Amino acid sequence: MPIIFVHVSDIHFGQERDERLHTHTDVKNQLIADAAEVVRGLRGGVAHGILVTGDIAQAGTQEQYEQAGEWLDRLAEAVGCEIYSIQMVPGNHDLDRHKTSRSGAHLLDLIKEGKASYEEILANPSDRAALFARFEAYGKFCEAYNCALDTEGKFAINRHFDLGSGRSIRFVRMNSALLCSGLEKEDNPELMIGTRQFVIPRNEGVENIVLIHHPLHWFKDGEDARTYIRSRARVVISGHEHNPKVSIDKVEDGCDVMMLAAGATVPFKSSETYSFTYNVIEFDWDAEHDALSVVIHPRAWNPKRTCFEADEERLKEREPRYVLGSPNFRKCKVDLEETDVLDQTAWHTHEIECIEPIKLEPVIDKVLASEAEEGPEMSPDVAGYRLILLRFFRDLTEAERLRILIDLNAWPSEYDGRVTQALERQLLDWLVGQGRTREVQQMIDQLISSKK
Repeated sequence: MPIIFVHVSDIHFGQERDERLHTHTDVKNQLIADAAEVVRGLRGGVAHGILVTGDIAQAGTQEQYEQAGEWLDRLAEAVGCEIYSIQMVPGNHDLDRHKTSRSGAHLLDLIKEGKASYEEILANPSDRAALFARFEAYGKFCEAYNCALDTEGKFAINRHFDLGSGRSIRFVRMNSALLCSGLEKEDNPELMIGTRQFVIPRNEGVENIVLIHHPLHWFKDGEDARTYIRSRARVVISGHEHNPKVSIDKVEDGCDVMMLAAGATVPFKSSETYSFTYNVIEFDWDAEHDALSVVIHPRAWNPKRTCFEADEERLKEREPRYVLGSPNFRKCKVDLEETDVLDQTAWHTHEIECIEPIKLEPVIDKVLASEAEEGPEMSPDVAGYRLILLRFFRDLTEAERLRILIDLNAWPSEYDGRVTQALERQLLDWLVGQGRTREVQQMIDQLISSKK
């Protein structure tokens, strides 16, 4: 069975003014209904998740992410996936520019003027913290979906999906917005991806799908990034330009890369050039060619019929299918001759959590001091864990999260340091690892119910 995703980008929650509040709300409602119908008509009939390639919010504020969370819940339920089965990367509108400190602004100027290297600044923890501080609201939101930003400026991986017979796809998330200030231009690139992000892994049997907000030509190091990404990824999905298009580049014989640029799901104003758009994407293994198959179902708004329909203009085909030369599939050690390649329906597609095992320390004060010996590993498949993670970070305030940790004796009484998101995550994971999932869930339910 194919792996199916609904792909949205540049939704810009919070941009609405005047009458656009009503039209944009209607567009978002119509998208949910349309996506549900499209997905039901595909083989399998349910989506495996939702992909969001940046600019979820308009100005990176908590209120805007609350709106986004409610809408994403409805979309996920409509297409048949869990409400936490969402992968996302930040866009330039997902940072709160009001939280740019003087030191952060100075660092941005140093990099853009060539007076300091990107790597030099990213290697300094204090400098990194100044840049990442602007993602405070987005950081909590993406943590809830287990798509946390890598605070060392590296790429992030948290999921891959099995296509059958030893072949799988892995999603690699990149933060292209770290250096954004609102003044960046395409014709004079000032942004950087950074070597620590674009040197992505290559593994037998696994083809990489890169999620990034800005297309590669927006970066000063775009050519270096392109060299690595073209050879190590089969698909690059981007947003930002609000102009949907797809191209297939032949890297070499037997190796292709798809560049899929998204349109804006909700541009500020719909026009012939920039319409409301989204995609439904199917990934599958083409056994005949031992390659990755990608089918795109592009959808666009019809202003006369006021609904979404198949977009035959922007991607030039109604439902284009691409078979991409996939060298890592061909290197797979599974012997195809021992596999019934004609009966692809016999393979059970399933999601594999590719999260690094969470290390739990037996004593919390030693966790804080980083002195304890390595504790037991907690599987991300613990029943209810993903939903708890989502609701803990997305639906609770910092005070409410702290109350849970204190009331359940996870917060050490002698600790008077700063409350960080990473520390909250550690302590939450410790509670779950101690078998206290039900207690955490009950407290979350009580706190959420008390606010209604």
